[in-house]
Amino acid sequence: MTDGGGRRPPLSKDTRLCISLSGRPSNIGTRFHNHLYDVLGLDFIYKAFTTTDIAAAIGGVRALDIRGCSVSMPFKEDVLALVDEIEPSARAIESVNTIVNDLGHLTASNTDYLAVQHLIRQHGLDADDAVLIRGSGGMAKAVASAFAGAGFTTGFIVARNAETGAALADRLGYEYRPEVGSLTVPIIVNVTPIGMSGGPDEDDVAFGEATIAAAATVFDVVALPSETPLIKAARAVGAHVITGAEVIALQAAEQFERYTGVRPSPELVAEASRISRA
Repeated sequence: MTDGGGRRPPLSKDTRLCISLSGRPSNIGTRFHNHLYDVLGLDFIYKAFTTTDIAAAIGGVRALDIRGCSVSMPFKEDVLALVDEIEPSARAIESVNTIVNDLGHLTASNTDYLAVQHLIRQHGLDADDAVLIRGSGGMAKAVASAFAGAGFTTGFIVARNAETGAALADRLGYEYRPEVGSLTVPIIVNVTPIGMSGGPDEDDVAFGEATIAAAATVFDVVALPSETPLIKAARAVGAHVITGAEVIALQAAEQFERYTGVRPSPELVAEASRISRA
């Protein structure tokens, strides 16, 4: 698998391919994985794709012996019916972000869920505190389910989409609200595109000033930029912050290990994460 020199071997017929499938591909995963392949001397290559036929794309993963496939919106739920095995991390939220191919047997998991649970432990969040989660899409399902799975019994789901927001809240035993309003809680989490670089709301803050000021911990899942308007506002009032860059690095490291069998060190993950966002 390696040439012993700290650089990946020359490309050949034996080089393993890993890919991503996304409605809006970025360079983050491509840079992250390929940097680590180089540093660790692994005979792999990673490439981002999009598709208008997810069933055919997953069929290609199986037929072409593509080793790993990262799955992003809008395909995270569609692929559930296209794999052979679903791990608890994906089954719990009916959403997939990682597929591993073992000789044509496709196993699906959700490393976003695993990463958020890791960050909850790492940052010492108290399960007795209430959590407010803004968003109800696939990633919001992963985040909210990770909190519920970590023992957070008091939670609020705020979403403009009443159907998906209420359904997510009901499934987890949380309360649904269409707007944040005057609600304040110790932990607030943004799982919407608000503040995302290049998006229509890139300069906006996902929560109001009073909600941010009252929070002990502010968590923004948006990874680009790592210092979103919400994170900047939280730092300004002295709140503890968790960034989307932490989430994407941890979930990518988990994917990397599943694809290659190698767990990069935290230092290498941090380095690859910085490079991926450059």
